[in-house]
Amino acid sequence: MLHHFLVDLSDQVSIFNVFRYLTFRTGGAIMTALLFVFLFGPALINALRVRQGKGQPIRDDGPERHILEKQGTPTMGGLMILSGITVATVLWADLSNPYVWIVLLVTIGFGLVGLYDDYLKVSRASTGGFSGKVKFSIECLMAVAACYALSSIGTDSFSTSLVLPFFKTAVYDLGWFFLVFGAFVIVGAGNSVNLTDGLDGLAIVPVMIAGASFGLIAYLAGNAVFSEYLQIHFVKGSGELAVLCGALLGAGLGFLWFNAPPAMIFMGDTGSLSLGGALGAIAVATKHEFVLAIIGGLFVLEAVSVIVQVASFKLTGKRIFRMAPLHHHFEQKGWAEATIVVRFWIIAVVLALVGLATLKLR
Repeated sequence: MLHHFLVDLSDQVSIFNVFRYLTFRTGGAIMTALLFVFLFGPALINALRVRQGKGQPIRDDGPERHILEKQGTPTMGGLMILSGITVATVLWADLSNPYVWIVLLVTIGFGLVGLYDDYLKVSRASTGGFSGKVKFSIECLMAVAACYALSSIGTDSFSTSLVLPFFKTAVYDLGWFFLVFGAFVIVGAGNSVNLTDGLDGLAIVPVMIAGASFGLIAYLAGNAVFSEYLQIHFVKGSGELAVLCGALLGAGLGFLWFNAPPAMIFMGDTGSLSLGGALGAIAVATKHEFVLAIIGGLFVLEAVSVIVQVASFKLTGKRIFRMAPLHHHFEQKGWAEATIVVRFWIIAVVLALVGLATLKLR
């Protein structure tokens, strides 16, 4: 919005020229989202605490200490993240860019699915939300629609292509299968972040790390000069997603202030699904789906631990882990919550560095 109005005035007022620069607007989005969450977060937390009463229902089959320590903490904190991202993106991004709208709508859409799920859990005082099949189907429909929109932006086969990291010319046109593959990435990312959100501060920091990494990737992939220098594939217009990534980073920082142990609020499915969906959509838009699997490797590990646990129990009657997802396994082994969270953050940083290294190792 600011880009649209103030760039037109730059001929009369030279200082408005700064709004032409993507880096300036990304910084503006970070600070706007951060301040928005800081300002309105406490009021939202108080309102949710009053309305929810007993807070987020705690699973009986989870770690026993969660029932004692986390009972009564309100959920739906993802609302402050979603609102911060939306406000900052609308203010600072170029709203004529279709990539911005596609990713933002995926973020909001997944957030609404999570919000309804959280609402049912709180209103029923149960850990079960609405039907898993219905929830998954809605996510898939939104993801397919987003991938179709992304494929329609380009004018050649590259818009439906798969790009492999480490290789300069490894580009494969998936055709219509791009819709299936892209949807798998978006839905998989959303649910993987959802599974990771189990301890205070555990999910939001790796999400911010991944968001910052993809902000850089979007900026480079959307810049013809930098993409040619790094020999990564140029995706015209995708650079504007750096602003949305900045908004995600700022909103995440603001939320962490309230989610740091002991958490005053949980993000709930409202936050985890929307943030994961956003990361997946950005990865598909920038043609770095496999890089997301590296940078977001922590989320992949958490999801795989659940899949392996369920498969092993159904096939053999035995469990591989003491409890799934993976962070609960370490809780059961006696690790302190803060130890698990910080060590997982360290893993997320290392994986992000490895993922970013793929931009040059080609």
